[in-house]
Amino acid sequence: MVSKKLLIAASGTGGHLFPALATAQQLADYSIEWLGVPDRLETQLVPAHYSLHTVRMGGVQSGFGLSTVKTLANFATSLVQVRRLLKQGNFQGVFTTGGYIAAPAIIAARSLGLPAILHESNALPGKVTRWLSPRCTLVALGFAEAVSYLPRGKTVVVGTPVRSQFLTEFLTEAPTAAGQTNLVGIDIPAEAPLIVVVGGSQGAVAVNNYVRAAAPAWLAAGAWIVHITGTNDPDADSFSHPHYIHRPFYDQMAALFQRATLAISRAGAGTLTELAITATPSILIPYPFAAEDHQTYNAAAFKNAGAAQMYQQADLSAEKLQALGLELLRSPDTLSQMANAARSLATKDSAAKMAQLIDEQLG
Repeated sequence: MVSKKLLIAASGTGGHLFPALATAQQLADYSIEWLGVPDRLETQLVPAHYSLHTVRMGGVQSGFGLSTVKTLANFATSLVQVRRLLKQGNFQGVFTTGGYIAAPAIIAARSLGLPAILHESNALPGKVTRWLSPRCTLVALGFAEAVSYLPRGKTVVVGTPVRSQFLTEFLTEAPTAAGQTNLVGIDIPAEAPLIVVVGGSQGAVAVNNYVRAAAPAWLAAGAWIVHITGTNDPDADSFSHPHYIHRPFYDQMAALFQRATLAISRAGAGTLTELAITATPSILIPYPFAAEDHQTYNAAAFKNAGAAQMYQQADLSAEKLQALGLELLRSPDTLSQMANAARSLATKDSAAKMAQLIDEQLG
């Protein structure tokens, strides 16, 4: 039996790549190849698993100038290249997780009469999703809030596929005691409250500075802190304490989030999905320069559900963040309510649902 052949177009950040990789893992009987951009994260994550084809694509900047001309020229060239790839490779369809790489993939596929399935993780769909969703065969969504921005009849809410570590057996039930999860390389007493701070794949320098200033009060209250600083923080080594652990990166985030009493985080769709699956209460600080402020829309969905508190970075200070953290550490009932609300937002079988939709469209 000849397997179906699928081209996955996902590029740039973990928010685009991890849902696509999680979905691909569910399509074990498919022949899958990948479409990306040179010098982006996919060149590190994809080649060990799938053949990677690259085209030069960039985002459309505001205003019209030489960069716009270059972007349009790259798009035209990419469209021809992707169309040729689909024809010569005998692909049966395209799956994309949005972003600018989705444009040539969707248009090329539809011009050949092939299905084009798009997954949008954010509560506010990106520009490419809004522009091209009418041409897609199907648009799957991570947030129900996104439905109102897109054509009726094209959308289905499936949640956002997550990395396989978030679906392992220890996450099927809540641990019976704090500290039951296995934190590789991090030893925290079982009874200690834990604050986990993450700023996304690039870190969050402003938030990191607030956290380091607030940390002494949290530590004095008995908490431990695991601070994932990212790789771009020049002051990452400026604070030390036996109960404060900082790392530029940690690859066991499922166990870390489940162990956390409270998370302090940006509001990327992927991170929020992980917080929901691990039922982790959170203080969300949307990245203020995200495209169209989409992280605020994501965070608002969690705030409205009671799963998180949300604060804009411009409205925060170290003193305010310190007080917020202390208040929650001293309010176990509030944390429990937030955890239950977060759990209610989780879709643990999102990757399987996404794979089933792709199979139906290509069938």
